[in-house]
Amino acid sequence: MDASDAALYATLLKEAPAGIALFDTGLKCRRVNDALAAMLGVSAADLTGHRPGEVLPEETAAAFAAALDAVLADDRPITDAELAVGGRILSCSWIPARAGAAQQEAKGSATTKDKGRGKARPPKQAAWEDKPVGVVLTALDVTERRRAEEVIRRKEQRYRSLVEASSQVVWVAAADGAAIDDAPEWREITGQTPDDYAGGGWLAVVHPEDRTRIEEIWNEAVAGDRVFETGYRIRTRSGAYRHFDVRAVPIWQGDRVIEWVGANTDVTGQKEAEEMRGRLTEQLSAAALRTARLQQATSMLAEALTVAQVVQVITEVGRSAIGADYSAVALLDDDKLRLSIVTPAPPGGGEPDQARPARDDIRVSDQTVMSVAVREGRPFLAQSPTDLRLQLGGDEAELFTQHAEERAWVGLPLLAAGAPIGALRFSFKRPREITEEEKVFLEALAGQCALAVERALLFEREHKTAEELQLSLLPSDLPQLPGMVLAARYNPATRHVQVGGDWYDVFRLPDDRLAVAVGDVMGKGVRAAAGMGRVRNALRALALNDPRPAAVLSGLDRLFSATEDEEQFTTVAYAVIDPETGRGAFSNAGHPPPLLISPDADARVSTREPGTPLGWPSQRQQTSFSIETGNTVVFYSDGLVENRRRGVDAGLEELAAVATDAPPEVVGDPERLVDFLVDRMLAGYEQVDDVTVLALHVPPKSP
Repeated sequence: MDASDAALYATLLKEAPAGIALFDTGLKCRRVNDALAAMLGVSAADLTGHRPGEVLPEETAAAFAAALDAVLADDRPITDAELAVGGRILSCSWIPARAGAAQQEAKGSATTKDKGRGKARPPKQAAWEDKPVGVVLTALDVTERRRAEEVIRRKEQRYRSLVEASSQVVWVAAADGAAIDDAPEWREITGQTPDDYAGGGWLAVVHPEDRTRIEEIWNEAVAGDRVFETGYRIRTRSGAYRHFDVRAVPIWQGDRVIEWVGANTDVTGQKEAEEMRGRLTEQLSAAALRTARLQQATSMLAEALTVAQVVQVITEVGRSAIGADYSAVALLDDDKLRLSIVTPAPPGGGEPDQARPARDDIRVSDQTVMSVAVREGRPFLAQSPTDLRLQLGGDEAELFTQHAEERAWVGLPLLAAGAPIGALRFSFKRPREITEEEKVFLEALAGQCALAVERALLFEREHKTAEELQLSLLPSDLPQLPGMVLAARYNPATRHVQVGGDWYDVFRLPDDRLAVAVGDVMGKGVRAAAGMGRVRNALRALALNDPRPAAVLSGLDRLFSATEDEEQFTTVAYAVIDPETGRGAFSNAGHPPPLLISPDADARVSTREPGTPLGWPSQRQQTSFSIETGNTVVFYSDGLVENRRRGVDAGLEELAAVATDAPPEVVGDPERLVDFLVDRMLAGYEQVDDVTVLALHVPPKSP
């Protein structure tokens, strides 16, 4: 490149107002001037050496890549393509760049020189020289030009609209706004006589509710010589009102307005369509909202396990969806003769609606909203007190009204497998008509409520059975010993009202030694509680035969392998202690290590290997230990140290720290100690598992 070419190149890149860039066949930008970089909102340095997708916004980069691919694939330019970038409009041209063009120019010069010496011959061009080696992009910012064109276009559209409107109903007014020329087409619509029109003009037939507003707008337009454009209702010849849009413009002569020309268009059909569309939109929005409410109810019911939780979810969703003021659910008793009302807590907790309903239970034979819904197996609707009395009869309707201000009622049967199990009730403080769409929604809500209530009833029955079973398997009281004090706590996980497999046991052996066991059977519910009972009973039987900890756990391994499922996971910590000396032996089958508390040192967790859970191949080991005077040993389940936000290792460290911080009077009292450990370890955490704690304390000898 000679000096003049270099100067031209540099000037184009630095000074040209147009954007210029060169992209290679790999779509990487090799050269770009500052003008194009500014148009794209990036720096030239950022764009150079990168593909558009690495630097530019996704939409812009995609347009660049598509254009580059098309030019390279078709070997044809793309010109005057408009691209919107960051609120600006760029007119882009994409032109294939060939290496042969520059070489051809150089060869042409050489040929000319040779020709002067009489040696001219046409240059040869290799096939590769004609292939594109890249794409040159030129871009012009045409934003302002397009905006100016848009302004002109809008003006032309307004002019055409006015011309088209003039073919409808046209009227002319004087410069001061008064009617001057007669308007036969207008009078044909309105039924005005020529004298009527001349006296009051078009304003005389504007709807009274619109007239003051329209007259003010018209006077302001006349006073300011501004275009008058609005809409209003016009009384027609028949006395009915129709919607018209009007547009009036001042006619200028020199620097003054000489008259006004207005055109009116009947838009009644359009207005009616808009109103219909609005009503349909409202109905669709309401239907979408109700669908969302049902989905919300499904999601919330997935976590509601008790009947009280189900009732709260259903009534909250129903109230918010149809705007009810009160709600209640009533369930049939076992004899199917009475309905017991369950009063739900309001959203966000707090006290129930106005304390309690007028009656806690209702006979199915009574004339009430819910009784009728249950007896007839269909929704019961009463839009007003009069309607309620007509359907239920006389004063009995008033007797079973829960709140004095109720004015409309809805009762829905709760059906499970086609049979009623209760009723759902909503009421309103004002007369209320329930639409067909709302009725469909409420029936679907009642169906969800029935399924959820049935599931909750089954769950509560299972929970009660498991809880009674589990409590029956735990010791009713602990042995009273002169040289050792014992205390235990069992806290079931109450969030989901489930019963698990945690257990503990303390009993005397024939030689007056004390057998102590704490265990955990994996799982929840009746199955886990039953598994816990089997392990506990088997442990007692084995201990009475051979109380050594290793022998007892080995026997449990054999029994477990023969009777329990392979996937069952059960842990046990078992110790035999002489209460007079504090000496004993201990063996652990995968259970959390015991906690050792001494008044003269920091509390610590045993570091002995815990062993494997029951049923896993293992040679059971036992270790000797001694509980010194004034010391305490605490056995516990993993629910005390592990939860969703705290791992086992962190929980064990925290347990030792909490025990170390316990006041001396707490450490010396096992009853207070177990409460202290449970309260401190669960503070700030959601309890998701059962917690069992058993403390053995050897008090100091009396002087």
